[in-house]
Amino acid sequence: MSTKTPTEADILRPVNNLSKKYLALFGAAGLAFGAFLVAWMYQLYVGMSVTGLSDWGSGGGVTWGLYIGAFIWWVGIAHGGIILSAAVRLLGMDRYMPVARLAELLTIAGLSAAGFYILVHMGRPDRMVTSVLGHYHITVNNSPLVWDVTVITAYFVLTATYLALTLRYDITRLRDDLPNYLEPIYKVLTLGYTEEEDQIVERMVWWLALAIIIMAPLLLHGGVIPWLFAVLPGMPAWFSAVQGPQFLTIALTSAISGVIIVAYAFRRAYDWDHIMTDDVFRGLLLWLGFFCLLFLWLQLQQNVVGLFAAPVSTEVAQEATITHPIYITAMALVFGTLAYIFAQTIRPSLFTKTRAIVAALAVLFATLIEKLIFVVEGFLHPEFEIYAATPGEYFPSAIELLSLVGTIGMVVLIFLIVSKVVPVVELHAVEHMRGDHGHGHEHEGHEDPDEAATKQEVNA
Repeated sequence: MSTKTPTEADILRPVNNLSKKYLALFGAAGLAFGAFLVAWMYQLYVGMSVTGLSDWGSGGGVTWGLYIGAFIWWVGIAHGGIILSAAVRLLGMDRYMPVARLAELLTIAGLSAAGFYILVHMGRPDRMVTSVLGHYHITVNNSPLVWDVTVITAYFVLTATYLALTLRYDITRLRDDLPNYLEPIYKVLTLGYTEEEDQIVERMVWWLALAIIIMAPLLLHGGVIPWLFAVLPGMPAWFSAVQGPQFLTIALTSAISGVIIVAYAFRRAYDWDHIMTDDVFRGLLLWLGFFCLLFLWLQLQQNVVGLFAAPVSTEVAQEATITHPIYITAMALVFGTLAYIFAQTIRPSLFTKTRAIVAALAVLFATLIEKLIFVVEGFLHPEFEIYAATPGEYFPSAIELLSLVGTIGMVVLIFLIVSKVVPVVELHAVEHMRGDHGHGHEHEGHEDPDEAATKQEVNA
């Protein structure tokens, strides 16, 4: 384990260094995103029929497939990412400060990918204006999909505000070492900055973190997103009170997996062994194991209720799900990851960063295909026509598969671009690891910032 002390120069390394590996990754991600854009243009020209999404129910197919499955997956990663960052700040989890901003950027990138999926799946992007925005006062009362658009937009604004406030401190103090050609961006981000605002900003960010922690289970991935499915009784595979907490646990497992992968990528690329330490990865793995356990437990709840003396339609839909190879694969991957995490807590020598990455990738893939089978089986086995001999079939089209590759490329591009503009590790994290307890740390731990300010006034 490295004993080096983190410095400002360390966190500025991605901003000030350009390598061949960076350019190669940028080119690959750009190619992936570009390939999907070409496929999307073709879809716009010919119509949604090129995806093969067709009439739903027995004898048909599905109208929602990988597009919506991947949409849920990206939203879950995004919501879980900002929950992780907010918990670090709100609960005083200083151990994870080095990855807090990466989690915030994962939220911005994930929400961008999810919002893009909405445009793609609408068939014609102009419908966002004519059907959603133009009649918002009507659709917001009747359409769960419009609820999604609303909360995603609100969460994006909330996260962007959260990130921008924390960047002001860093940019001001590191300005002399940041690229001069980006001066216009830095001027906008630090507009009107004074040192007196630091304490106020800390309070604002604390309260934003509290709002995020409260909103997540009530309205976001524990609320509105699962409501899109759970309030539709015509779909026995969806209609369930367990969807809210189940979606939330899947979001957190996906987000922690994503943070592990992104943190390892930056650690390896910029020699950040002393910033993204093994201790950080061990801790993230433990949290991943905890939420994997919750994920499997809630799946058990859904399967027991859906199979034991259940209504015929619910039983048929649930049987179709649990016997499908995709679902079995997803559960096996999550269970295998949980078994490894449990084993390495008993025998620490089993921990390696490579195994941590494999575990994270396994969970990300498992949550993606679980959401895909969840969406598809809901359409293939609806409440009506349940006794048909031959159910419909579905397999993702080439354009749908390209959408997944393209949005992954899009997220990678966002990280690559942002890492050349601002530090992806907070300056506060470096100060904390160095043992600095000066400006900006008045509110660490569990103490309410308003109470801290009151104590300072009394002491004065």
